[in-house]
Amino acid sequence: MKTRKTKAASRGGSRIAHEMEGAGSGAVVGAAFGSIAGPPGMVTGAVLGGAVGAVVAAVLDNEDSRKVARTRELDREIGITDGEIGASNLAHPPATVGAFSVGSTGADGATTEPPAEGPIQPL
Repeated sequence: MKTRKTKAASRGGSRIAHEMEGAGSGAVVGAAFGSIAGPPGMVTGAVLGGAVGAVVAAVLDNEDSRKVARTRELDREIGITDGEIGASNLAHPPATVGAFSVGSTGADGATTEPPAEGPIQPL
């Protein structure tokens, strides 16, 4: 059974593991494409494919790390991880009358004219 390391300790090992996976898959694909040219093509394709695969895996890992850091920063800013999410910090004056507003009752502002029906609208 695998044991989990802390995030800080496993970060370097995780990066190397991702690059090795990319190099391995790139080598397999490179060897498959190089097989058209025979054994020398397979070797050359495996070497070039492994190098390209490792570089691509490193770039993808860097991009993922950047996105995770940005998400953590945004979560901290809007209060998901620290503070209170959705807590209002506005200082509204207290209600003085206790009457409902027009918008909260569903009225859209009463008009005295009935709705115009027919082909010509009143000006």
